[in-house]
This record gives sequence, structure tokens and C-alpha cells, in this order.
Amino acid sequence: MGERQRYERIYDYDVYNDLGEPDKDLGLKRPVLGGKHFPYPRRCRTGRPPCETDPLSEKRTGHFYVPRDECFSEIKQLTFSAKTVYSLMHCLIPTVENTIVDPDMGFPHINAVDSLFSEGINLPPLQKQGIWNTVLPRLFKAISEGSEDVLRFEAPDTMARDKFFWFRDEEFARQTLAGLNPYSIRLVTEWPLKSKLDPKIYGPVESAITTEMIEQEIVGVMTVEQAIKQKKLFILDYHDLYLPYVKKVRELKGTTLYGSRTLFFLNSNDTLRPLAIELVRPPSDGKPQWKQVYAPSWDSTACWLWRLAKAHVLAHDAGYHQLVSHWLRTHCVTETYIIATNRRLSVMHPIYRLLHPHFRYTIEINALARESLINADGIIENSFTPGKYSMELCAIAYDLEWRFDHQALPADLVSRGMAEEDPNAPHGLRLTINDYPFANDGLLIWDALKQWVSAYVNHYYPNASLVESDEELQEWWTEIRTVGHADKKDEPWWPTLRTPQDLIDIITTIIWVTSGHHAAVNFGQYAYAGYFPNKPTIARTQMPTEDPSDEEWNLFQKNPEAVLLQCFPSRMQATKVMAVLDVLSNHSPDEEYLGEKMEPSWGEDPIIKAAFEKLNGKLKEIEGIIDERNANGSWKNRSGAGIVPYELLKPFSEPGVTGKGVPYSISI
Repeated sequence: MGERQRYERIYDYDVYNDLGEPDKDLGLKRPVLGGKHFPYPRRCRTGRPPCETDPLSEKRTGHFYVPRDECFSEIKQLTFSAKTVYSLMHCLIPTVENTIVDPDMGFPHINAVDSLFSEGINLPPLQKQGIWNTVLPRLFKAISEGSEDVLRFEAPDTMARDKFFWFRDEEFARQTLAGLNPYSIRLVTEWPLKSKLDPKIYGPVESAITTEMIEQEIVGVMTVEQAIKQKKLFILDYHDLYLPYVKKVRELKGTTLYGSRTLFFLNSNDTLRPLAIELVRPPSDGKPQWKQVYAPSWDSTACWLWRLAKAHVLAHDAGYHQLVSHWLRTHCVTETYIIATNRRLSVMHPIYRLLHPHFRYTIEINALARESLINADGIIENSFTPGKYSMELCAIAYDLEWRFDHQALPADLVSRGMAEEDPNAPHGLRLTINDYPFANDGLLIWDALKQWVSAYVNHYYPNASLVESDEELQEWWTEIRTVGHADKKDEPWWPTLRTPQDLIDIITTIIWVTSGHHAAVNFGQYAYAGYFPNKPTIARTQMPTEDPSDEEWNLFQKNPEAVLLQCFPSRMQATKVMAVLDVLSNHSPDEEYLGEKMEPSWGEDPIIKAAFEKLNGKLKEIEGIIDERNANGSWKNRSGAGIVPYELLKPFSEPGVTGKGVPYSISI
């Protein structure tokens, strides 16, 4: 046992018990994720000793062990992920923290936000100048004649095309289908909207969004009943997930929280129109439940309240995107697949050889995340609305929402009401919204992957008896279910592994998660959140209509822009998050894209080689299809004046922040 060493290649499981640092400060103690209280996937065991003040927590001293075979290649270390993230966290961000005197200071006006891209922030001279030029070339702009260095951000494509994109309601709606988090929008199937939470604790379950309110917004078009029947109403629902944490989060300094629901109406041209936002505070401290509905409006006060409500919803969505759609559903769960694959399948096993390129660098990038991003007092806790409860909320989402069988793209779309099975439709699915860029392009990638995996699996497993009698394979799948996801081992939805088709479905799902799913939620981060008013990570102040003092209400009336900027992230939070997102959106020079290069073992068999060449050809064809779609003006959700074309699922890319490219693996 004992602490794992850098030279070892031991793969074993552990709970997430190394995010907190109670020996340094009891305020940095964090609950263990994994087990009865907070069900969670397992991580790779590091074996460090327990903390003195909390024996359930593991010390964070020493290194974050990564099995030797999972470490970054030399080129990646020199140019990118490990070195870049390390330099960012250990040099640039502490420098920014020391430069910005008041960590709570916001932006005085919107032009001050824009100045981050024109003037930048003056920093004291940074050491090791050469490293900055190689690892952070986009962020770090040296001014040779001056005594100071300048951190200046590149304008994201979204902002460069339309400076006011973040302000527009149609863009707010469009991004639910073609933005950074296309995994949350779902069809409304029941009316009225109701919470599933206990009314004794959280207050009345009925939503304050009424039939009359909605029909006022869609006046003359149809009734709510007709809209639901015709599949015209959609929702971003962050009510039941966030509401139980409102009281706790509000006790933290510099943040606030609501449960929220946002309703959209599907127009005849397949665009979405925002109808209403509901913000809810549960009963607490002797105050009753508070909830209010905001709608797009034609009078100034209601209009600014709507913009503020949007800022809260965007912060809710930013937190869910980062903690659930991105970290939990790609990085975190994939680590369990990697551990099981290395423990149970020999390197000569055909399924090991198939999966191997999809696991490159993931455990190491996850270790860096535990070290600096998702840890106590790390970037996520300091910059996102839930604060110190961020990873707890992630665990709650895993417990309530995550199912392996819904990670396949078609099943995910069906589960959200965004598609229904139809054997006569393309991909076997009929989309509820025809112009849904993420789904349109994602299904092309999904089909290409499934075709490739089917050819590969059927070659090695021509009949069911070979699948059932393969002990390594059966142990692999059992370990993923019962150890990697021990807290969900008894769930009835786990697929069985008896036939070649079962194996095809399982493998295609895993590969989709590491490639298409991750690309869709990762490589657009700088484009859509680099200009933070479009996707603020935190809402720091309550709505002006929630128990306002006379002074607060007067400020809102006199200077609503100042109130919106107070709600947005502080200068410190925004700068740190923008720097991180720039790095996370970047493709390394040694990135390996899906279907681009053949693994040596695949080329040894002519049948597998031919199947791979077919995959490569299909992905090149998909590149062209996506370009055609983006050039077609009838696809309103992916093209138009000032709109960045939807390219997040274009298979190939050059190095850098490109907003496209689907790598084999989660390597950043």
C-alpha cells in the first residue's frame, strides 16, 4: 500500500477525499465524494496519508500520482496542458491576485470590461519570461520598452463579430441549442410546472409561471395546452437541483443563489423565443418562500429586471455546464473506464486496443483539476455561484441525474424530449427542433463512430458466445459498474453485456463521451464565456425586487447598469476565469483528432484497416456537411448576421483556440 510513486503504473480506485485541506485550515475541510452521503464515481488511488484533523481526508502534500503510462508526452509538457495549467495556476493567477488589490471590486462600467481586450492589465514583471512565450502566447503580451508586463486577452470570435451579442434575447435562446451547454434544454411535457421537492421544507411546489403569463407572451399564436401538445415549449430547469442549496450558498460572502426555471417558445422558423424566468428562494430564517417571474418587456424597469434575471440564469447554467455537462459527464466518469481497462484488459486485448487512444492524458488532466480547479479554495469555488458547495452539487447531480444508458447521444436527446425514436428518420431519430446544431452535427459523429465500432467488434466477436465467454471483458464491465460506479451498482438501467450488439452500444457510448461530448462542451469555452457578460460564472447580488432597501431600489432606478455590473463577477474572478478558459479551449500541437491517424495495431489487420479508412473518409465528409450547413442561411441557429458558425463538432483542427476539432480523448 502506501503512497504511489511517479515510476509506478498501478491502477486502483479511491473516493474523492483529497479536494479539501483541513490541516491547513479547518474552513478548507470538504466532504468525501463517493459513498452513502455523496454518491460519486471513483478516482485513481494516490495512497497519500490521511489528514491529522480529518482522518477521512487525504493529505494534498507531495505529488498527485498519475500512473506512468498516463503522463503527458514531452511535446505536450513543453507546449501545453501540464506546463500551461501549472504555469497558469502557480504563477500567473497568484500574480493577478496580488495585482488586483480589492478581490471584490467589480467593473465600474461595461467599457472597463472591454478594456481587458484592448488595454489589458498591467502586471509586475513575471519571472521566466521564456516560459510565457511558449505556454501562454495568446494571453501574455510583453511590452519590451516598459517595466511592466501586460496580460491582454484576445477578443473571442463572438465578441469580434457582434459586440452586443451577449445582450440579445435571441442569442440567449440560440445558445441553448448551439452554445457551450447544449445538454440542459428540454421539452416541457407537463403543465403546470411543479417541483418534486418536499413542500414542508421548500414551500409550495407550484411554479409562479401561470398559463395567463405564457399566453400573454404568445398572444394570438396558440394556447399553452396547444403549445405543449405541439411540442413548442422548452425549459432550462435549475429549480430542484439548486433550491436545496440556496440557504447555504447565501451564507457565503460575495455570492447568492436561487432556484430557476426559464421557458422558451419554438417559433415557426425553429428559433427559440425566451418567454419567462422564474427565480425562487425557499423559506428560511422566518421568511416565507419568495418567487417572482420576469419576462421580456417594453418598459425600462421591467426590461432591466429581465436582464438581471438573465444574468442569474446564465450563472446557474455556467455552473451546471462546468460541474455536470463538462467535468462530471466527461472527465470524471472516464477516469473509471480508464482504471478498469488497465486493470482488467491485457494490452493485447482487442477492446483495450480500441479504447486506448480515447484515454490519452485524461487521468493526468484530471489530477491537475483536483490540484487547482475543483479543490477547496480553487478556481471553481472562488469564481462560481455555489462556492464551496460546488462539488457537493456535482455529486447531487450525479446521484439524481447520471445514468450510463443516457450518455449515448440518441438516448440523451430522447430523455430530454429533444428527439423521439423513428426508424424511418435519419439516424433513427426525429428531432423535436429540426435546427438543433449540436444534435444535427453530433448525430453525424455518433453514426460514424457506431459504424466503426460495429465493424471492429463484429470482426473479433462474430457471435454472442464469444462475448459471454471472454472473462477479461466480463470482469472489465463488472468492475466499471460495481467498483468504478459502486454507489450506483444496483441500478436497473445498467446495460447487460451478452451480445456483440451490447458491446457495440457500450463502447460507442464511452468513445462518444471522450470525443464528441467533450469537444462540444469544452472547445467553445473561450468563444462563449471568454467575454464573461455572456456567461457570467457567478451572480453576486440578489434581484432588486427581493426585499430591497430604499437605497438599493433607488440605485437600481438611477443606474441599472451599475447594478448589473455589481451582479457580474468581480474583476479578479473574471480575469482568472478568462485566463483558465483560454487555456482549456486550446488544442495542443500534438492533439490527435478522431479518425485522423490509425493506431499501429489497427493497421495490422486488413479488415480493421479498411473499417478505419472508412471512418476517416466519413469524418472528412462530415467536415464538408458542417461547412454546407453553416453556409445555408435557412439554418437560423447556426448562421446569420454576427453569429459564429457552429463548428464545435467539426472533426479536425489546427493547433490553438479554434472553436472546432474533436480529439480522440479528453486531453485538456
